[in-house]
Amino acid sequence: MDFELSAEQQLLRKTVRDFVNKEILPHIAKWDEEGRYDQSLHKQMAELGLMGVCIPRQYGGSGMDYNSLAIVCEELERGDTAFRTAVSVHTGLNSMTLLQWGTEEQKNKYLTPQAKGEKIGAFGLTEPGAGSDVAAMQTTAVKDGDDYILSGQKTWISLCDVADHFIVFALTDSKKKHHGISAFIVERTMPGFSSKAIKGKLGIRSGNTGELFFDEVRVPKENLLGEEGEGFKIAMSALDNGRFTVAAGACGLTMACLEASVKYCHERETFGKEIGKHQLVQQMIANMEAGLQMSRLLVYRAGELKNQGKRNTRETSLAKWQACDIANKSADDAVQIHGAYGYSNEYPVERYLRNSKAPVIYEGTREIHTIMQAEYALGYRKDKPLNKTLPAWDPE
Repeated sequence: MDFELSAEQQLLRKTVRDFVNKEILPHIAKWDEEGRYDQSLHKQMAELGLMGVCIPRQYGGSGMDYNSLAIVCEELERGDTAFRTAVSVHTGLNSMTLLQWGTEEQKNKYLTPQAKGEKIGAFGLTEPGAGSDVAAMQTTAVKDGDDYILSGQKTWISLCDVADHFIVFALTDSKKKHHGISAFIVERTMPGFSSKAIKGKLGIRSGNTGELFFDEVRVPKENLLGEEGEGFKIAMSALDNGRFTVAAGACGLTMACLEASVKYCHERETFGKEIGKHQLVQQMIANMEAGLQMSRLLVYRAGELKNQGKRNTRETSLAKWQACDIANKSADDAVQIHGAYGYSNEYPVERYLRNSKAPVIYEGTREIHTIMQAEYALGYRKDKPLNKTLPAWDPE
């Protein structure tokens, strides 16, 4: 096993870090306070090849491996969770799902402009009454000639107001429960589609999150992704990719907490010495460092399985669960290290703490992943081969 990043990956990390230092960090406190998402950064990210970093070159992407996507997410979340979320949703949940399940016509029409950053993709699965229990969804798709008529609502959708294309899940046969779910590619311009942002969030305030509404939206049958009834399998495979990017981003948040805390430890003195000299502060710093290194190993392990074209549901679940919990604890400790100052927005750690909570909930709650890992260990859960897998990384 080789734990060293390639020269290309090291350059990618530096490129994204420089971008974050220049374009995000100087403005993020203001954006967070205003609850404003600056989508103009999409163009700059696209110019750097970040919107399709792991998508093959034949579809307009950068053709890098899946751990390169992890590096991008890690460095973006070091700036702010909102911008990692944009790549998680656009690339992890949407574009990689199109790469795995789409027809050549769908890939050419939707994946290629997304990989180039000319169009933005998003993902519509969660509903007001259907989160962890996906089969409880109420959105329906009724066949009408050569079209499907979509009716319903989705909520907590990232990039709801800025995305051009959405992968949306709906019931085509309610009697079959999760076996009756199908996936569709929906365009923002389709009549009957609308969106609305959610305000008043605890964290990720500079991100665009909201609701999607489908008022008898007519979707052509060519936009059915996969076959009727394959929606649940498609959604779960998409979550393997989305969770991978969330886990990688959590590494970036832990790294940001560590960097901010180390800096403050050298600046602040109590009882005649730097607070970093106090053992209980050192314990918190040590836990952040250990957590960061362990999280990265779990993420890169899942990424290597993706590179080999192997199913990685178990490994990705573990990485997402642990990395997000570690980031949440690191942010809590970072506030503690900063003391009263950590409770104000004079320092970034209060934002880190607020941002760290959502990833513990979305794309599989902490409790869902705990159950998954227990069932794998007990032998109650076993992954079946998918009829369509994410393509292995081809360095050529």
